[in-house]
Amino acid sequence: MVTPIILTDQESALVRLLIDVSANIGRSNGVAKPELRFTGGWVRDKLLGLSSKDIDVGISTMTGYQFGTLMKEYLEQPEIRSRYGNGILGSLAKIEANPAKSKHLETVTTKVLGLEIDLVNLRKETYVEDSRNPTMEFGTPKDDALRRDSTVNALFYNLMTAEIEDFTGQGLQDMELKIIRTPLSPYQTFKDDPLRILRCIRFASKLGYQIEAEAERSMSDGDIKNALRAKISRERVGIEIEKMLGGPNPRMALALIDRLGLYDTIFTDPRRVECDSIDTSSWNETYDGLQEIMAVRDVGAKGCDPLGTIKSTLLRSSDDNYLAWLLCSFTPWSRVKTAVPDIPMGKAPRPLAATVAREGLKADNKVMKLVEGAVNNLHEITASKDAIAGSDVPTTSPLKRKLDSTSRDDLGLMEAEDETARLLLLKDYATWLSRLQELGLLDAHSLTPLVKGSQLSKALNTKTGPWMKAAMDMAMEWQLRNPGATDPSDGIAEVVRRKEELRLA
Repeated sequence: MVTPIILTDQESALVRLLIDVSANIGRSNGVAKPELRFTGGWVRDKLLGLSSKDIDVGISTMTGYQFGTLMKEYLEQPEIRSRYGNGILGSLAKIEANPAKSKHLETVTTKVLGLEIDLVNLRKETYVEDSRNPTMEFGTPKDDALRRDSTVNALFYNLMTAEIEDFTGQGLQDMELKIIRTPLSPYQTFKDDPLRILRCIRFASKLGYQIEAEAERSMSDGDIKNALRAKISRERVGIEIEKMLGGPNPRMALALIDRLGLYDTIFTDPRRVECDSIDTSSWNETYDGLQEIMAVRDVGAKGCDPLGTIKSTLLRSSDDNYLAWLLCSFTPWSRVKTAVPDIPMGKAPRPLAATVAREGLKADNKVMKLVEGAVNNLHEITASKDAIAGSDVPTTSPLKRKLDSTSRDDLGLMEAEDETARLLLLKDYATWLSRLQELGLLDAHSLTPLVKGSQLSKALNTKTGPWMKAAMDMAMEWQLRNPGATDPSDGIAEVVRRKEELRLA
């Protein structure tokens, strides 16, 4: 027995309005009125008792733009406005098809009665070998259902009959069994549109469902992985990874990527024809360890265990959590060495992990700098932790750089050889963080430098150059050792005293 969908008052009003528009189109144009269905994710979420912000409306006989235009004309009639009120329809935003970005059909997005809706015609997709772009044509509801990534995303709600429609014949059953299954052959489904691989992983982790065995085998197939590299834009790959890591179970998403052998395919530099295989044999220790930290509940109690200390110190918000999972995803790349710059004190080369973030996921500058900082500062982080565990008190500028506002979650790069070593490592990091908190250094990134670069150039009678970064580090070390200082002169004198370390010509 299928649980009936219970509409909110807002959704019920939207259904009545759309049915009125459909009927008016039939009367005004002398044609059969379009059949309308809510499709995909909205139906799935309603059956699960979840709220859904976005509604996709599938239209049987016209494009979304044609329907939207006619809806706008209908709602502009005075008698209709008096029935539904003014301002019920937002502007129509036509989103063109963009095959290069794996978007194969134009859609129209708008807001109706306060709900975000996408209008699109039901369609059939036909692919040819080695083409990333399908031939699109109007299709039946079954055609539209069969082209989707999974059966649980292929359920429709018919507005005219108020019934759930399962044209694959398996969607409702797979929801009960908690299975992600492709409507058609998994191999051909993924070969036609490899983005479906990432979507299946995302929905499996979001819903806590198991991916069907044949689908898993196809995901791991070499030809399918090559198709994912060749056909799908890296922007779309990045969007799917962002949704996975920001979802309810990022650990499950990363574990699936790991187990299915997809790491090299997803986290890669696509510009390199031949990419080295990345060792992910111990990656599970990182994402399992981070999940263990995330799962800690009582982090406010005094004297809480190392996991609680780490969580309460570093993972203060949902944004912190997301960044921690993001760093966790790049852990295998953190061990891949990059060349040392030839110029002393020259700018360090970008770590390969940061290059993969930029080129493989098209990450923004914030994310790229986060990954770059995490890898470049890992040695200093470890040294600082070891020093504090040994009762030293480093108050250095590299430590300040480590604790800047975009690098708080570098513990996502932790790994240990066995359970005993892991527990000791966690205890050391907790001790380190507690000591930094006592010293007031956790928020050192918010300090405004007292000494300016222009002052150092003048004092050293030298133009700005590669030496400046090391000089500013010296000045910050002095500032951290003298938290009450307000006059920069002593800081400048400190740098001048140590100028030989700057190797100035």
